[in-house]
Amino acid sequence: MEYAVLIILLALAQYLFFTARVGAARGKYGINAPATTGNENWERLFRIQQNTMEQLVLFVPAMLAFSFYLSARWALLPGIMFLLGRQLYAWEYANKPDSRVPGMALTLLSNAGLLIGAFVGLVTRIF
Repeated sequence: MEYAVLIILLALAQYLFFTARVGAARGKYGINAPATTGNENWERLFRIQQNTMEQLVLFVPAMLAFSFYLSARWALLPGIMFLLGRQLYAWEYANKPDSRVPGMALTLLSNAGLLIGAFVGLVTRIF
């Protein structure tokens, strides 16, 4: 389980980085809370943070379940793929939002693999 926890902690650190960028950009672009619109560059950073939070809701429990019921070592592959996918997504979305598909695809494939693997591992233990 140590590998899963390591990857999850890295994903949370990545999310914290995205969150810090949003906070710093609020001041830079003059977006006063509670506003969530007003500058396209800030809105892109905000969407990166929000979308990452949405993906983490699936990623964290699926990563733990995959590691526990299927394989802690094999969880590294989709875990690293998730981290890379999120970083690619963030870079793509910040620079040209229309190009975000490869990063999003890596994220979705990672989450789908973790979820399916967790189900397979659980079902094989039950039966």
